[in-house]
Amino acid sequence: MTVQTIGKSLPRVDARGKVTGSSPYSGDLSMPGMLHMKMLFAGRPHARILSIDTSKAEAAPGVVAVYTAKDVPVNEYGLQWQDQPVLCGPGSAKPGADVVRFVGDQVAVVVANTEAQAASAVKLIEVEYADLPVVIDAEEAMKPGATRIHEHIGDSNICVHYKIRRGNVDEAFQYSDVIVESEYRTPVQEHAYLQPEAGLAYIDEAGLITIECGGQWTHEDQHQVAHALGMPDEKIRVVYPAIGGAFGGREDMSVQIALALAAWKLQRPVRIIWSRQESMIGHGKRHATVIRAKWGATSNGKVNAIENVIIGDGGAYMYTSNKVLGNSAITSTGPYFIPNAKTDVYGVYTNNVPGAAFRGFGAPQALFMAEMQMDKLAEKLGMDPVKFRLKNALRDGDPLGVGTPSPSPVSVVQCIEAARDRFGWEDGKWKGKHGTSHLRRGRGFAAGFKNIGFSFGYQENCWAKIELHGATKIERVVLYHSGAEVGQGAHTVMMQMAAEAIGVPFEKVNLVASDTVKTGNSGSVSASRMTFMSGNAIRGAAELALKKWEAEERPAIAEYKYLAPLTTQFDHDTGYSTPNFAYAFVAQAAEVEVDTETGHVRVIRIVSADDLGKPINPALVEGQIEGAVVQAQGYTLLEDYKTKNGRVLTDQFSTYLIPTVWDIPEKVESVILEIPDPNGPWGARGVGELPYLAVAPAIASAIHDATGVWIDEFPFTPERVLRALGKIL
Repeated sequence: MTVQTIGKSLPRVDARGKVTGSSPYSGDLSMPGMLHMKMLFAGRPHARILSIDTSKAEAAPGVVAVYTAKDVPVNEYGLQWQDQPVLCGPGSAKPGADVVRFVGDQVAVVVANTEAQAASAVKLIEVEYADLPVVIDAEEAMKPGATRIHEHIGDSNICVHYKIRRGNVDEAFQYSDVIVESEYRTPVQEHAYLQPEAGLAYIDEAGLITIECGGQWTHEDQHQVAHALGMPDEKIRVVYPAIGGAFGGREDMSVQIALALAAWKLQRPVRIIWSRQESMIGHGKRHATVIRAKWGATSNGKVNAIENVIIGDGGAYMYTSNKVLGNSAITSTGPYFIPNAKTDVYGVYTNNVPGAAFRGFGAPQALFMAEMQMDKLAEKLGMDPVKFRLKNALRDGDPLGVGTPSPSPVSVVQCIEAARDRFGWEDGKWKGKHGTSHLRRGRGFAAGFKNIGFSFGYQENCWAKIELHGATKIERVVLYHSGAEVGQGAHTVMMQMAAEAIGVPFEKVNLVASDTVKTGNSGSVSASRMTFMSGNAIRGAAELALKKWEAEERPAIAEYKYLAPLTTQFDHDTGYSTPNFAYAFVAQAAEVEVDTETGHVRVIRIVSADDLGKPINPALVEGQIEGAVVQAQGYTLLEDYKTKNGRVLTDQFSTYLIPTVWDIPEKVESVILEIPDPNGPWGARGVGELPYLAVAPAIASAIHDATGVWIDEFPFTPERVLRALGKIL
């Protein structure tokens, strides 16, 4: 008898441990004889290190060891390019390792008997710096003659350049009846996960250097640690304990390599816990962008030409800028059929904190521009913005900006209609009450899309293993999978899919996860990929295991590696490509209230209509939608990351404000569409990033509806709103 678990809102398997505090996070870990580590951060944005004197620190009470660049065998790492030193300073074979390029670069580590002793000793390290010119403006950094951030890489600070060339843009603009030209600026955003970077490293019983630390891809972490230490991958073991949020911010290394170095050299357990301040300067952020856009439309309401320039601040190192900004290029046309398009996307090295992966991965920036342009064109044409979107929305078979159609069902029309209907959108002006003279209400609408899975020619793959135990009937199922649980419910969903694939109750499934010794490579928990990829891998392993079970193998054990459909890289000159194997679509509507006396914007209601193919666990889907909306609202209204000459001014939650219960929307309504993906497990795609994408432009449109002004730069702080209203200079 088949037992159905797909589509049921089963409780999360990690809920009880996290609620009761019994689940250990990285900072909770300890071992007998454990030492403590602290790091010396550069604290300056651009300088050459002339010398480092660690003698006073080494002589300090309780200090066991001090390590600098000369102690790291292969002093480099990076998820895409290995352009970052593990420790900056002289004595390293890596060219340019003696230069610090942002305030969060690490110069030395101290290992001591107590955390307090390590913290005190770090202050005793004497570093002689020769300051270099600081480059903090991406547009200035692009210019010939600008101070180079990496003298050994390329011939300029431009590290990424993608082009889209489709149709004849110049000719199409001549036939446009309305043209909108605007410049947009999107901000940096801090991931603000509750658990700061922390970890414990030790030598396990098999002699492996073992790192227990939060991350998003165990096997990639393993590879980067092994490379930096000059070892084969199999000498390194990575295990993930409970993880307190990620949102893309744990894709890149933080403490792992330094911990492994110390545990290896000392043959003792070593732990580190970053402070919130260290976390906020030490890991990457959402890319800030400057976007210039020129869009044209004909009088019958069809967008016929666009021209975009997107400049992303990549900060000091590559991290994932090449992939993030590739996604900006793909989404720069919005979810619309536009026959003539010209887009140039640049990623630029600066002395700012690096731009990194963050929920939405380049799409929120590009879609803010695209949706604002759509609203402005609709206004010029005197058309309802929802009808205007429907008139231009992609349909199945329509080519995207990259020249090829979406391989997934194109459901943007259904998403727009669903959000419109749930919100109660009507043509014409706002139908609600504006309230008092200074409290103005407005509504806004936006749509978006994003890829599922890795892109641009990478052969997407995911591994799973299943064991079936029992005598005459299946009594126990053991699922092995390395995918990380970062708070999104992935492990629960994996177990539901395994139960469904085997045909047993959910309670019979046990999961062994996120340990490079016990599990194969399942890829990163990012790109909204894990449900899609793990589900296909689990189904494949289940099918093979059931065949062995039927052949009376006991236990029946099978492994399976799922290979996703192939993708292709951008054509260098035109961008023509099939860069992704799946896309998902969303539409969102917002109602806001603007206080024109204080500039405060209150979000009253957001409707989010998301097509994810098939919800494996509907309650978890609703949680993802609500969480993404709140996180995007913080990005849009509240989170104001400030720097001065490359130094971070908002490095605490007292100065970098994130939404609290008093700030979140009064109501978030989730509309879940189910249009199955032919390649997805049970038709599922993914939802982790989707409901984040269109919140900022929907709120911006609602502010315009309430006040009559367009504000092309956010966050929409009270000061910025009042300035746009002419209330302050």
